[in-house]
Formats: sequence, structure tokens, C-alpha cells
Amino acid sequence: MDITRQGMHETRWGVIRYWVDAAAGPGAPWLVLLPGLTADHRLFEDQLAHFSGRANCLVWDPPAHGASRPFALDFTMDDMARMLAGILDAEGVAHPVLVGQSMGGYVSQAFCDLFPGRAVGFASIDSAPLRRRYYPTWEIKALRHTKWMYQMIPWSWLASWGAWGTAVTPPARTQMRQFMEGYTKKEYVELAAFGYRLLADAVEANRAYELGCPALLLCGEHDRAGDVKPFNRRWAKGEGLPLVWVPDAGHNSNVDNPSFVNAQIEGLLERVVSGA
Repeated sequence: MDITRQGMHETRWGVIRYWVDAAAGPGAPWLVLLPGLTADHRLFEDQLAHFSGRANCLVWDPPAHGASRPFALDFTMDDMARMLAGILDAEGVAHPVLVGQSMGGYVSQAFCDLFPGRAVGFASIDSAPLRRRYYPTWEIKALRHTKWMYQMIPWSWLASWGAWGTAVTPPARTQMRQFMEGYTKKEYVELAAFGYRLLADAVEANRAYELGCPALLLCGEHDRAGDVKPFNRRWAKGEGLPLVWVPDAGHNSNVDNPSFVNAQIEGLLERVVSGA
């Protein structure tokens, strides 16, 4: 979009690049779109197009992803949340609605923990809770030992598996394949393994946070990424959060079925605006 402006945020690990569409104006709500592990800002192309002029939008290439490279892999989930806060401060985004897909949903929860009351809404897309009580010990340990598995898989197989494992529609699979082909095998394996360790560390922090804002859990009916579906069932029940299954969608459900997901985000925005 020609109205989108690119920004840069310098950190001690590297430079984060992000994009802003503020066409909706100063009185409109802000959607902050946070892609998942190994994906970049293109994951939210359909949401950016749909909400342009309806809500102000900010999307980043997460640290060490896409154009936010090179980036040292020695930060924490809380560091990511603080980096996000620094970007929002620079752009004057006081009270965002966070929309996090997979890893982006974890970053959103860390943000709510570190900056209570700042987020006014949260949409989780194919993500899971950060609370320790939802995780068996064996699963946390397994998150720390994924590198060897990825290293043993030929790159052509890994790229195909990644595309088919995260999406069910041809456009979404093609996009995921493009994300993966933006890395060498070594880069991808290092980033994926680091991301899982990052998550394990964040869960084991055993934080006692509250989201403190209206929230919505979205999960693809055909999400085959780990235990995301049972996690969402337990999360919804344990926290009393609304859970909506996205039809005809896998782990990247906002790309598989963007019209359905966009309508759900619109509903969350309506709740936020009416509550304000």
C-alpha cells in the first residue's frame, strides 16, 4: 500500500523494521499485528488491506525475522515485549489492540504482563497460553531439544513440510514456502530452535499475569501445529475466554481464511470501542 510507511527501531541486538498504516486517523483504534515464528509482516497482508482506513495498523518483522536481520539470538520473550513497547512509544500508540499469530500471541501476553493496562484488546491466532500450569513438564523439555530434529531433515523436505504443516489452502502454503525460502537451512534451524527455547524459558518464568483486556482466541479447525488445538480448549476453559474455530484453516488461519478472521477481529474492535 502506498500509504504505508516503513520505520526502524534500533536495539542492542540489531535493527527491527516495521510498517505503519495510519490512514484511519488519530481517533481510530490501533491494530498491532505480530507474526509467528519464521514468518514476517507479509503474514498479515489480508488484514492490512481489509483494515486500511478502518483502523490504524502497525506490523513488524519480528526480531531476527525477514528484514529485521541480522539480529543476535540472545534475547528473551520479555525483551521482545519491551522492543515492541519501544516501537509503540516512538509511534505514539498508547493503547493498542494486539493481534498475535502463534509466537506473536506469546509476545502479546508478555507485553500484557510487563505493561498492564496498556493493551485494550487481544486476539490470539493459533497461539497458546504462557501460563505454566497449562504445560506438562515433558513438553517444556521437548521445546528445548528441537534443533537436532530439524538438522536431520533435508532442506527440501523441511520447506515442504513447513508449508503443508501450517496451512491448508494453496495461497497460504505458497506464502509459507516463500517465508522459509528467505532463509538458508542453517538460518532457519537456528531461528526455529531458538524460538522454541525462548518459549520454554517464558513459560518456566511462571508469571502470574492477567490479560486485563477483552480477548478472543482464534484457532484453525485443521491446525496441526503441535498441541495448539488442545491448548486452546484448556486456555478458553481455564480463563473463561471465547474460543472461535476458524473453518477451512490450519495454523496460519488468518491467511487460510482471511475473511472469517477479519470479521472476528472486527467484532473484537467493536467490543473495545464500545467499552471505551
